[in-house]
Amino acid sequence: MIADKQIEINKERLSKLQDEAIETLKKLISKQSFSGEEAETAIILEDWLKQYGFTPNRQHNNVWATSPEFDESKTTILLNSHHDTVLPNEGYTKDPFSPIVEDGTLYGLGSNDAGGPLVSLLATFLYFSQEGDVPFNLIFAGTGEEETSGPHGLNNLIPELPNFDYAIVGEPTQMEMATAEKGLIVLECTAKGVSGHAARDVGDNAIYKAMEDINWFKTYEFGNDSPKVGPVKMTVTVINAGTQHNVVPDTCDFTVDIRTTDKVSNEEVMKVVKENIKSDIKEASTRLRPSGISDDHPIVKAAKDLDIVTFGSPTMSDQAMIEGPSVKMGPGDSKRSHTADEYIKLDEIKHGIKTYITLLKQVEHN
Repeated sequence: MIADKQIEINKERLSKLQDEAIETLKKLISKQSFSGEEAETAIILEDWLKQYGFTPNRQHNNVWATSPEFDESKTTILLNSHHDTVLPNEGYTKDPFSPIVEDGTLYGLGSNDAGGPLVSLLATFLYFSQEGDVPFNLIFAGTGEEETSGPHGLNNLIPELPNFDYAIVGEPTQMEMATAEKGLIVLECTAKGVSGHAARDVGDNAIYKAMEDINWFKTYEFGNDSPKVGPVKMTVTVINAGTQHNVVPDTCDFTVDIRTTDKVSNEEVMKVVKENIKSDIKEASTRLRPSGISDDHPIVKAAKDLDIVTFGSPTMSDQAMIEGPSVKMGPGDSKRSHTADEYIKLDEIKHGIKTYITLLKQVEHN
């Protein structure tokens, strides 16, 4: 809950945007927008911006706009969320593309992840676009391919955006603020030996060689745990070797999932891995960086002033694409993401918009 602070919000404008946000989310749900296929939902975002006099920018299926009177001397804040979805799973009992409202709950694919945060951030952007003498610039970016970390999402858009000082990334967190997020490294490793007959004392078993490296991944501790998200976590998740029972395998392939932290970067982790692992290493993915922001940052201080809970997140988002400070927060609950009959409560959306506006006004007040 937000602490009761004396922050002035135009109630009529807020109510209008809350209603428009819900109607926009219904439109988004009704259009298929799997990662890389977000063209129709991009048009919906463009149309809402156009209603307020904007000429939105478009790059692939990414839609973005800036404050009406952008002033480079002011602090600039990126408001970002995604409009792509995963495929609906087989457990759905409702039509995933029908925006159904029952007892104040809106059902539909992408309603919670991340439609609710997306429309709430866009409503916030539109609210401040009608506010006079705003002491900061806002950039709104509704982006694609977040669910697959695809090549045409936020990572591709950032070079085209004006420079920004920090970002709010919209994901369902019950409007709590994630001030750190783990990064991700995926390694494909191959231990090499020499084949031979299993009945004879010949060959060099690649499985045994892989076991030595696997045990290192299991037991090694970096020792610089993050107070927000804990230690770096390394997990062997796939292993494959051998052709038949009587042949000593000459190769053993295994996959390692590594979750990095705001205290140990991807580059630092890779340096240690390469110093200790004998197997050949292919870096399948190293670009998803951990995120972190100082507790002294204005956006975090504002959250604490409003009694907004802060936490460290083990899950990934487009924060991994942002090099500077960022936080993750939005209406909805991450536990509902990618589930059958996904939903968000209408009151969560209304509360999310009001909270975003209040938070930015508190930053301004501070």
